[in-house]
Amino acid sequence: MKIALIGYGKMGHMIEAIAKSRGHEIVSIIDIDNTADFDSVAFRSAEAAIEFTAPSVAEGNVRRCFEQGVKVVSGSTGWLKGSVLEEMKQLCADGTNTLLWSSNFSVGVAIFRAVNRYLARIMNGFDSYDVSMIETHHVHKLDAPSGTAITLAEHIVEELDRKERWGLHETAPEVLRIDDVRRGEVPGIHTITYDSPADLIEITHSAHTREGFALGVVLAAEFLKDKSGWQTIDDLFNF
Repeated sequence: MKIALIGYGKMGHMIEAIAKSRGHEIVSIIDIDNTADFDSVAFRSAEAAIEFTAPSVAEGNVRRCFEQGVKVVSGSTGWLKGSVLEEMKQLCADGTNTLLWSSNFSVGVAIFRAVNRYLARIMNGFDSYDVSMIETHHVHKLDAPSGTAITLAEHIVEELDRKERWGLHETAPEVLRIDDVRRGEVPGIHTITYDSPADLIEITHSAHTREGFALGVVLAAEFLKDKSGWQTIDDLFNF
């Protein structure tokens, strides 16, 4: 299929290599210095655009894809929330526009998310365990907590009656505490801990490289070929 890339940093280069290895054609590459190419014939020919940029520009990039009638896979974190989230869903409601966004496209993380939700559901009946989370990423990451951590936390809050919301570094008993660590070139580590006076239960997902993320993004673009409207990572992996 024909794919456009929006954002051409390390992740963009990795996505390009994986897409080509799977037989896809990269018809347009848009980065900070050539945004006028959104209006090009080459960009409009794309069957899907893969958007990996910064929170400050992601929304505008997705809107420009919609204007050109191009489906979008977005992995940019820190922008799709609140009123923006609701508006994007509305823009995709009739199938005219298509967007699949996720905080993390790794197959392993998708499995981890399912395990996390199931464990939280079990732990709802054992209130002697308090839950917390630590997420660790490379020093270049702009947002905190990570989008993946937020997704995991939201699932825990949905399942655990004793937690009302999540909070970064907050310690109130009704708040799921998330701590963030930034060091080196760590691709991503998420650890969820249930601690009680008797024992401790801990689950961790640790990415070895970013290749798993990049492969998942390309799989998402392939998935969108015959889809329209608002799509989710759960639709892709069908857990």
